[in-house]
Amino acid sequence: MKQKSKKTIFYCQQCGYESTKWLGQCPACKEWNTFVEEVVDKKSISSSGKINTSVKRETQTYVLNEIKIDEQDRMMTGMKELDRVLGGGIVKGSLTLIGGDPGIGKSTLLLQVCRNLSSQGENVLYVSGEESPQQIKIRADRIGKFTNELKLFCETNLSTIRATIEKEKPSVVIIDSIQTMYDENVTSTPGSVSQVREATAVLMQIAKGMNISMFIVGHVTKEGVVAGPRVLEHMVDTVLYFEGDRHESYRILRGVKNRFGSTNEIGVFEMRQMGLVEVENPSEFMLSGKPKDASGSVVTCSIEGTRPILLEIQALVCHSFFNNPRRTATGLDYNRVNLLMAVIEKRLGVRLSDCDAYVNIAGGAKLNEPGVDLGIVIAVLSSHLDIAVDDGIVCFGEVGLSGEIRSVNSVEQRINEAKKLGFKTCIVPEVSKRKLIESKDINIIGVKNLQDVLQLLSSRK
Repeated sequence: MKQKSKKTIFYCQQCGYESTKWLGQCPACKEWNTFVEEVVDKKSISSSGKINTSVKRETQTYVLNEIKIDEQDRMMTGMKELDRVLGGGIVKGSLTLIGGDPGIGKSTLLLQVCRNLSSQGENVLYVSGEESPQQIKIRADRIGKFTNELKLFCETNLSTIRATIEKEKPSVVIIDSIQTMYDENVTSTPGSVSQVREATAVLMQIAKGMNISMFIVGHVTKEGVVAGPRVLEHMVDTVLYFEGDRHESYRILRGVKNRFGSTNEIGVFEMRQMGLVEVENPSEFMLSGKPKDASGSVVTCSIEGTRPILLEIQALVCHSFFNNPRRTATGLDYNRVNLLMAVIEKRLGVRLSDCDAYVNIAGGAKLNEPGVDLGIVIAVLSSHLDIAVDDGIVCFGEVGLSGEIRSVNSVEQRINEAKKLGFKTCIVPEVSKRKLIESKDINIIGVKNLQDVLQLLSSRK
């Protein structure tokens, strides 16, 4: 009797864990209801996991101290914000994954990169599996003029794409998107766990083997992470995420993984008719439209990678008529806001348990840094006590559970950013003030605990 060549495998959509049967919870990533069933052909399993003894490979070892790094190995994209997030430009042979919500501007950004690189004489290949050449042409006409160095190729078959890359020999390749690509050797449908993983492996071999810089566009799930197995992010060199509301004009490009530079760097863009425009001064952009003499509003400074950014924290605290007060945090960690409100009530005796509280980062940015704790506390107290904070004040610092104000990193950089935008007073932790040199341009006020903060607010009433 002929043995069957196909079998059924269950894959975890989050981490790629394989199982012979369906499981409610993944043993690897502990996520629930993430297993999907796929049919795998035993004859068509990729040979990447097999060792071919008939092929003899030359092996070479390197002495670490003798390896030379050429700075010219990076290509400038012509967009300073993108170059910063990439760590100083595009590294040859690198594989970069860009994720974001639909319509956020991923394809627009990459098309602008293609225009800049092609104008520099670089041979660029744009591979699209979702749009026709006419659709891409409509977007390109809105962005600007392109040179003949940019080639379009609409295909989803990886074998055909590989042959085209070997023929054209481009220096940069754009894959839009990875979920539409498929390998003939994998029997599952495009976009499945097996196809995404195998397609990424093939593209990685092309990028490393031919020394081609490659950008991959990835769809995201409703949780905001790249769709497909988690192993996808481990395979690539750089992972970038586009953040922001597609109905707003601003966009934030955040680096969450980078083998060639620092992580958590951000680039700020503004969506206009001609495409994405760089925002050279994000602090001024984020603070535009800040209300004057309004309670519950304060400016804080956050460090994103190596860049300080001034942001406005808004809070609205009002009496609740329900048994369970409502708490909302937009752009901030919800649990962190609740914790800080509990510290305020315990250490200052300010009753907030019967109040609704709404805390928001103006402009739609997202912060997850302890240095903005002091800004949240001042905004909540300002709204609850109905005391307006002066427009020339900026604050930062971490708040502990005992109500103490703890030091944060990059204090001088934060103060210098406040000076550039004309702020006259900076509220910092007392331990940080001792290490600073007094400046005539800005008045630095040190606070030790929440009692000092409340006294400072009360004195301005």
